[in-house]
Amino acid sequence: MRTKVNKITMLVIFMLSLFFLAACSTNAAREKQIIRVAHNQSSNHPTHIGMLAFEEYIEEILGDKYDVELYPNELLGSQTNLVQLTQTGAVQLTVASNSILETFNSDFQLFNLPYLFDSHEAYHAVMNDDQLTEPIFNATAESGFITVAWLDAGARNFYLQDVPVETPEELSGQKVRVQQSPTNVRIMELLGGSATPMGFGEVYTAIQSGVIDGAENNELALTENGHGEVVNYYSYVEYQRIPDEVIANVEFLDNLPKDERAIFDEAFQVMQTTQHEAWGIAIEEAKEVIVNKQNVEMIYPDIEPFKERLLPLHDEMLEAYPELKETYDEIQVKIAEVNKELESERSDQNE
Repeated sequence: MRTKVNKITMLVIFMLSLFFLAACSTNAAREKQIIRVAHNQSSNHPTHIGMLAFEEYIEEILGDKYDVELYPNELLGSQTNLVQLTQTGAVQLTVASNSILETFNSDFQLFNLPYLFDSHEAYHAVMNDDQLTEPIFNATAESGFITVAWLDAGARNFYLQDVPVETPEELSGQKVRVQQSPTNVRIMELLGGSATPMGFGEVYTAIQSGVIDGAENNELALTENGHGEVVNYYSYVEYQRIPDEVIANVEFLDNLPKDERAIFDEAFQVMQTTQHEAWGIAIEEAKEVIVNKQNVEMIYPDIEPFKERLLPLHDEMLEAYPELKETYDEIQVKIAEVNKELESERSDQNE
């Protein structure tokens, strides 16, 4: 009898052990924190490639504590919606255009200025200078988020359905989608066009249906987002080189243990570097697609008339926000240094 009781007891203990092991395993899985990362680009876009690198880095080192979930293609909403979700902490990381961020803090206007950067090299040199960018990137902390990485978004150019833009005059009266920022609306005013702010996901249908005549963006908008299917001309005006910023919820960052925050900072840099490398490759591939598959005509106008119209916006902005002049001047010094180096390299090559 005792043997039978002992066997029953051992069986009960064994079953309870299995139950508790299963419960512990379930609780451990539940304790794993989900990190939601959302953006408005396709899963083929360099931005998503950068996010995949971030996901891999975090889960390889901290996979027992964190589960990174990626949401491309505006699955959780437009950029404006995603910024709001990041403010509340419903999303931990998102990508926002610099133009949108200027509505949260005026410091971001600096990077939206037309023809601020006259080369790819100057653009990267300034954006990679922590002394110049960190005060701006951290300026939105009171809004609930800060910038933890910047992504290359190339140069912005005009593409219209029926009008080849060779001078500012061609933009007169044209309804052109612009990003939802005061600076971008003002740029179109100075060029004589009719600015039409709207979310990126609405652009294709708006052009196709004739609600707008065209838009302005980099080459990947034509290929990854299909805009090359509904326009006939792409004009290389290169009037803006503005970054996309990866923004993170402040509370989420502040609650990370010091050692984990260091790992996340490393992951942000991996994301940024990966995206930059993928960007250069994607742009070259996009140009081939635009010309040879989408049959969009590439136009290379003289940009001086565009500069004449738009450069006064620099003084206009500094007059309205004199507190930005010191940083603006520091950016100009940095650009001059880069241009001097580039000129020196060209001279050496010609010798």
